[in-house]
Amino acid sequence: WILIIFIWVPIIRAALGGPVACVSKVELRVACKALLDRDTLNKSDPCVILMVQNQGQWTELDRTEVIKSNLHPVFAKVFTLDYYFEEAQKLRFEVYDIHGTHSIGTRDDDFLGGVECTLGQIVAQKKMVKPLFLKYAKYAGKSAITVGSPYSSPYRFRSPLDLFSKSDPFLEIYRINDDGTEQLVHRTEVIKNNLNPVWEPFKVSLISLCSCDEDRKLKCLVWDSDSRGKHDFIGEFYATFREMQKIGGGSKVTWDCINPKYKLKKKNYKNSGVVILSDLKVRANLYSSCSVAIDFTASNGDPRNSCSLHYINPYQPNEYLKALIAVGEICQDYDSDKRFSALGFGARIPPNYEVSHDFAINFNPEDDECEEIQGVVEAYQNCLPKIQLYGPTNVSPIISRIAKLSAGEETIKDASRYHILLILTDGVVTDMADTREAIVRASYQPLSIIIVGVGNADFTDMQILDGDDGVLRSPKGEPVLRDIVQFVPFRDFKTASPAALAKCVLAEVPNQVVEYYSHKAICPMPPVPSCDSPTSLANTPTESLPAVGTTA
Repeated sequence: WILIIFIWVPIIRAALGGPVACVSKVELRVACKALLDRDTLNKSDPCVILMVQNQGQWTELDRTEVIKSNLHPVFAKVFTLDYYFEEAQKLRFEVYDIHGTHSIGTRDDDFLGGVECTLGQIVAQKKMVKPLFLKYAKYAGKSAITVGSPYSSPYRFRSPLDLFSKSDPFLEIYRINDDGTEQLVHRTEVIKNNLNPVWEPFKVSLISLCSCDEDRKLKCLVWDSDSRGKHDFIGEFYATFREMQKIGGGSKVTWDCINPKYKLKKKNYKNSGVVILSDLKVRANLYSSCSVAIDFTASNGDPRNSCSLHYINPYQPNEYLKALIAVGEICQDYDSDKRFSALGFGARIPPNYEVSHDFAINFNPEDDECEEIQGVVEAYQNCLPKIQLYGPTNVSPIISRIAKLSAGEETIKDASRYHILLILTDGVVTDMADTREAIVRASYQPLSIIIVGVGNADFTDMQILDGDDGVLRSPKGEPVLRDIVQFVPFRDFKTASPAALAKCVLAEVPNQVVEYYSHKAICPMPPVPSCDSPTSLANTPTESLPAVGTTA
């Protein structure tokens, strides 16, 4: 059995220049496939409830409608959630076979399966597959969760169906897959007793709609709703996303709604009505790349000594690992390819044991990336026995390196890529002047810098880099273009949850993203037809296209 969730992720923010709330509204659309049949005489009557975790407790947020006698339901209900980029928001979807109108989950209802994930995973992945489990981690048959991408395209359709008296029409859109199968993308609401229905605008991901292929055929069906579920077929038409984009500038996009049976039988048959696209908006995505830089200076202490900040305790991670995992696991959901550039500074490295302030901790200068945050953890642990902790604490070389890498993205003229650099250090940087200069230069690039202070050093001077208490300037007095640095002492979060640290250090990133692309006056371009696009960090709406409202 399969639980399918399609999402739309519009960023809802305050006007630029004022306080910006780092929250997005996310819409989740749910469908199931091949559910267990718990009824003896009829099929299951499924309903999906959405649970959210708050302070370790699961509570019901919302639920779908109940669909009678259906093992492959597609629910019309849309779940709307507040999405915070910097938080790990845990969700649980539970599917029940409902036997009455009482509250879901009682002993009279049959549990058909459930699955847990984070909202960040749903937002970040264009297609996420997870099993639907029975309680106690057991499941039967094939099962998965499929999640659409945050690309979105709202449509408004009008369909005058003059040949049908007192119709209760609704519209369904199916994507035709490469193997010829059809997948329901969206079903509109039913318009009662109306020959000229105007359906409400709806949002659907471009991945879900056409797999980012603008020329992929979409099969659209119009039905006359029947309360018993035996809907009368009115007609169909085929469309493509490329055709839909022709709207605007006073033009309209229309399709004849054809009933093949009537077309064969009726000599002068023309159509069963006309469907008109009257409004179209497209939203594009932003993708992120993440890098990690770790302080290997001698002030951390000999890693073989249990007092060292780099000591590997088999029973408890050290502060570097705690900070790395807490922040990295959040960033991981948004990294383009789930690969982190993992760097080190302040150590003597093999083979010549010369001091380096910019080296790959996997010792592969041609490819310094690690698979996911766990790959960074393993590279860090493998690196420690091979290097000699030294000094000084110079971070400007790595900042300059990542800024130079980010500068290459300026050749891309849309808001499509952004970089995050996480620096973990145990003390105040030695090259403060060069670091300030590097940050000023980096503030002109699509880059944010997160610095986590590990240990009990006096980090007062590090607050200068943060810029919260005043504008950071270079040694020559040049101010940063925008505040791109967030500094947090890890000791302030020793007794807090990892999520609290991640929330604090990542809270300013969405605002920094908006500031950069606003300064560049760069608007997101329509999504390109590529299903290999990386995961999303944020969305920014384009101008609305002119609406067209006509009838045939």
